[in-house]
Formats: sequence, structure tokens, C-alpha cells
Amino acid sequence: MMGRLLGFLLCFSSFFISATLADWNILNQRTKSGLKISLKSYCESWRINVELHNIQDFTVVPEECVSYIGKYVASSQYHVDSERTIEECRLYLSTSCPLKKDGRDAWLFDIDDTLLSTVPYFKKHHFGGEKLNLTSLEGWMSNGKAPALEHSLKFFDELKSTGVQIFLVSSRREHLRSATIDNLVDVGYHGWTRLILRGPDDELNEVQQYKANVRKQLISNGFRIWGIVGDQYSSFEGLPSARRSFKLPNPLYYVS
Repeated sequence: MMGRLLGFLLCFSSFFISATLADWNILNQRTKSGLKISLKSYCESWRINVELHNIQDFTVVPEECVSYIGKYVASSQYHVDSERTIEECRLYLSTSCPLKKDGRDAWLFDIDDTLLSTVPYFKKHHFGGEKLNLTSLEGWMSNGKAPALEHSLKFFDELKSTGVQIFLVSSRREHLRSATIDNLVDVGYHGWTRLILRGPDDELNEVQQYKANVRKQLISNGFRIWGIVGDQYSSFEGLPSARRSFKLPNPLYYVS
């Protein structure tokens, strides 16, 4: 009798748990304050909190948000958000940067999703819904077909005209140097001061530490780093810091 009762309870519990999981749907959820959550609002909140750096170290875009993120990076809103970031760079440069024009004024740019777009790659890889395969991504980079981010290209050229020294500091590895240079030149970038990529020794450090080390070396060589543009917080964090940092939107992946 006891055995039958135990079996019944186990079956009932399994059924209840399965039914509960089957019934769970983001469209049926509410916030703690009682607001009903739509799929769009859920995914928009996820994206915004990525940009605010409240969500960190994610390896994939949530499955239910893949379509939303794909539409966002192909939308006019993504371009408007990117353009606004660059406009803030221009405003800062024109109002708050007393350049000395002695060859030591410097500005740093990341490359991927700052100067060049990886959106075409991620379009073929589930818009961040797949765990990043570095070998596959580097294979795509080696083809040198990444398009320019037009707002960044225009600002890059404007910076050159001021005499600011432009340093490209990327987490790309050294073996991609030739492909990276060819890609940058093909889409209109030229005249940078130095392209800095990760060598074998740099791979012992996380990206954040590697880029902080680059800034330390530049400052020790007498450069004044007025600003950094990047799509990841790892481009800005750590000491020494630049005088201002500007983050472009990127909800596709996270680099620490």
C-alpha cells in the first residue's frame, strides 16, 4: 500500500512539474510591481541592461531574444544609437579637449563593431544565440570583408585632420594583422599611428588587462589619451584610464 502511494505521489509530482514548466511563458509573466511583460519589453530590457553593464559575462543571447537582437542590429535604431555616440565624441572633442598639437595628443579605437562591423558574421550565426566559436570568427576575419561603420569612419577622418595620433587597440590576435590592415584600408581607413594586436604574451591576460597595459605604455611614452571609442567595457576598464570613454552599442557578445 505504501509503495503504491509513494509511486502515485512521484507520478503526480512529475506531472505537476512538467505541466508548470510547459505553462511557463515570458508572455504570461509580470514584474514584481505587477507590470505585464511582453516579449519585446523583456528583450529590450535585456539589451539595455547589457549596455548599462548590469548584465555581464553572458555567453549567448537568450534564445527568446535572438530574433529581437537580429532585428535591432539591422534597424535604423541601431544606426541612430551609434551615430549619437559619435556625436557625443565630436561634442567632447570640440568643447573639452585643449589639444596641444605637439604630436602627443592621442585617441584610441577598438576595431570590431567600432570601426568594422561583425554583424554579417553573426547574421549567419544566430545573432549571438550560438556560443562564440573563435576559430570560425577568425576565419571570417581573415577574409577581410567586414564593412565599415560609417559614423566611425567619418569621425576617424575628422580626428586625423586635427593632428591627433590615432591608435587602434584590438583584441584580435597578431596573426590577423595583414588581413586587418587590408580590410581597414579597403573600406576607407588609413593614416592611423599604430595598430596594436594581441601577441602571444598578451593572451595570458584578459582583454581588459591587455588594453589597460597598452594605455599605461602609451602614457609612459608621453601621450595624452583624450578619448577611447569601443563597443565593450573591457576597452575602458582598468587603470590608467582615458579622459573620456564612449561606448557603441553591441548586444551580440561580451568580451571581458
